Amino acid sequence: MTNTRSDWEQRFQSLTIEGRAFIDGQYRTALSGDTFECISPVDGRFLANVASTDEADANAAVAVARQTFESGIWAKLAPAERKRILIRFADLILANQEELALLETLDMGKPISDSMGIDIPATANAIRWSAEAIDKIYDEVAATPHDQLGLITREPTGVVAAIVPWNFPLIMASWKFAPALAAGNSFILKPSEKSPLTAIRIAQLALDAGIPKGVFNVLPGYGHTVGKALALHMDVDVLAFTGSTAIAKQLLIYAGQSNMKRVWLEAGGKSPNVVFADAPDLRAAAQAAAGAIAFNQGEVCTAGSRLLVERSIREPFIALLVDALQAWKPGHALDPDTTVGAVVDQRQLDNVLRYIQIGKDQGAQLIAGGSRTLEATGGLYVEPAIFDGVTNAMTIARKKSSARCCR
Repeated sequence: MTNTRSDWEQRFQSLTIEGRAFIDGQYRTALSGDTFECISPVDGRFLANVASTDEADANAAVAVARQTFESGIWAKLAPAERKRILIRFADLILANQEELALLETLDMGKPISDSMGIDIPATANAIRWSAEAIDKIYDEVAATPHDQLGLITREPTGVVAAIVPWNFPLIMASWKFAPALAAGNSFILKPSEKSPLTAIRIAQLALDAGIPKGVFNVLPGYGHTVGKALALHMDVDVLAFTGSTAIAKQLLIYAGQSNMKRVWLEAGGKSPNVVFADAPDLRAAAQAAAGAIAFNQGEVCTAGSRLLVERSIREPFIALLVDALQAWKPGHALDPDTTVGAVVDQRQLDNVLRYIQIGKDQGAQLIAGGSRTLEATGGLYVEPAIFDGVTNAMTIARKKSSARCCR
């Protein structure tokens, strides 16, 4: 039976929200005592005071992670046992699916149907995939002369830190911690300050699954404080990041300024959809184009924020696109029928509305959406927008936004 909005509201009343950091197998306040408020974009309600960790907390977490790695309690555990524990971790994610989905939606604003049907199952699947890879990806014997032997072995690196974005909080985190843990590394997760709650919660689930204390740590806080501290730390061996290109460049600089740690980056771009006249089903293409920008409130690294259409089909395709966008209407994020939820916070909402105004001011034609809506809820909702008559010189054609560009 599918939960109704009322069911989710009732579930919230009994929800216990943890806001502390997780270091060495236990929840802790920031050493400074600093916190920041976590406010839901769904309806403006206060959720929790969250620990605002900084360099001192990063030093503590790295020291614990290093000691744990060197002890071999996880790194040298039999591969079959690491696999068993990680599969148990995935099972616990699914066993707590409703709680995690509710936290994800309240914290980040995405529709509860997406949190339940996409984000939490995908997180469990990512953990399970890496767990299964443990006994299926083997070391190798290199091609050598008959009197020589060359072996290629796969070994854990040491302490891995990850800085993840707010748009898919758990999914993005799992893509980083699951393979790192599967290989035997110790891990430190720095979730976005805009959406830290599920990361904090699953730290306890990792411990419950059997991951030894000190192996999986979570440091909520800001990028310029704890994120920078991790990037500059001499005892962090690998840094993984998903986010803006500007921050990705800065992290490479920090790696060079410290220990030349390995840095794995996923940076966003300005992604186009291209539709030619020989497309076999223009309606299906229009539906795909609408979903490419409206899904997850347009808050996707690969969101199709530009649309290039062959001139001969321009008019009928735009009509189909406007029609397809009708399926993507903002609604209360706890309503299971909602397809477009709330924008993550006031700053992001202001940015989206600013880009829409810039598009108008520079001469683009707003032909659908683009207005703030549902203000009475106290939440941060805006209609997906379609612009026509866009040139390559316009800001909305060149810079990332949640506005749809069509020409």
